[in-house]
Amino acid sequence: MLSAADNETLTRVGTGTPMGELLRRYWQPVAAVAQLDEQPTLAVRLMGEDLVLYKDTRGGYGLLDRHCPHRRADLCYGVPEDRGLRCHYHGWLFDSAGACLQQPFEEIARPEARFRDKIRTTAYPVQAKAGLLWAYLGPAPAPLVPDWDLFGERGYKQIVFSEIPCNWFQGQENSIDPIHFEWLHSNWSAALRAEPGARAPRHLKIAFEEFEWGFVYRRVREDTTEDDELWTVGRVCLWPNCLYTGKFEWRVPIDDARTLHVAWFNDAVPGDAPFEQAQIPYWHGPITDPTSGRFITSHIMNQDFVAWVGQGAIADRTKEHLGESDRGVILLRKRMLEEAAVVARGGDPKAVIRDPSKNVSLPLPRVRTGRGARVAPPGKPRPMLFHAGQPREIVEEIDRIWVERSQSGQERRR
Repeated sequence: MLSAADNETLTRVGTGTPMGELLRRYWQPVAAVAQLDEQPTLAVRLMGEDLVLYKDTRGGYGLLDRHCPHRRADLCYGVPEDRGLRCHYHGWLFDSAGACLQQPFEEIARPEARFRDKIRTTAYPVQAKAGLLWAYLGPAPAPLVPDWDLFGERGYKQIVFSEIPCNWFQGQENSIDPIHFEWLHSNWSAALRAEPGARAPRHLKIAFEEFEWGFVYRRVREDTTEDDELWTVGRVCLWPNCLYTGKFEWRVPIDDARTLHVAWFNDAVPGDAPFEQAQIPYWHGPITDPTSGRFITSHIMNQDFVAWVGQGAIADRTKEHLGESDRGVILLRKRMLEEAAVVARGGDPKAVIRDPSKNVSLPLPRVRTGRGARVAPPGKPRPMLFHAGQPREIVEEIDRIWVERSQSGQERRR
């Protein structure tokens, strides 16, 4: 059970709230680079703020208040130029730092007033990395976007977005809850397949420990021992709002009651020849069936979404009854509250990176063999087990890459 005050602290993300200020000390993934290549402006709501993300004609990025400070026009319909974004309503031009560069009529009517120098709009820095656009809403100086080792590894990368109608922290608690694999993704899945008698191997032992970048959770099941990498390596609850299991899942707060789920995959391709993607594709994963209106339950992340949303838009943790399986959740809550207090005192919280020399291909624990490892059938790409709705063109592209590279490898061996 959690107090109402602590529950409020953990879930509210607006400006000035303890958790909102903590999360603003980290870069958040908000869109795909490919999205801005298709359409150079994009409406973004992030931690309760309505913003517009844009790409200027020189290839730079900016993130501004969505509404022009002149007459509150929607800057999603603004015109990107080489120096920033111009409002479509009266032509005011803003750069990526929020400065007003031009006010066409004002400069004709009273050029000596230099009214533009008195106008600024909210602006946040944006960086591109790993096919994603990252935003930083905290105070200067901004830290570095982490350079995780998986970002630079060879493989077929893709990004999946889903909007989940519940608070971000329900998703992050899921990141440090190993027992749910046995039930949500195994026993419940069997029931959905009309296999009610099927039962997954039970969990016998779990453990949690903190490290530099978050928490590692370890587990032993009836079909594994302490020699299995699920125990010796474990999985990573990545600080502050991500799960890492050889793929990334960020739980980015849209506001208090909605979450942008950002999944980033890098799946192996055959052969040892170089492989590069001109652009990392993205797609939007549906969470409900358009025919029935019910939540989709066929894929792993969709099953997670059902569990999170079922707790309510903002879970009432004062009514919980926690047990031994919840030790990781209790640890996460405790550390979140402690790090929010660090920020309130003016300090840098956990896992903020400022030294460029240390931010190079940062390794994270990854299960590579045994019960928890990723598996692909011989001669075939790994199917998308996690999100429903993978577009046909992406499936076909992956299949084509596998066929081409497999044939190329066979020819070299001859």
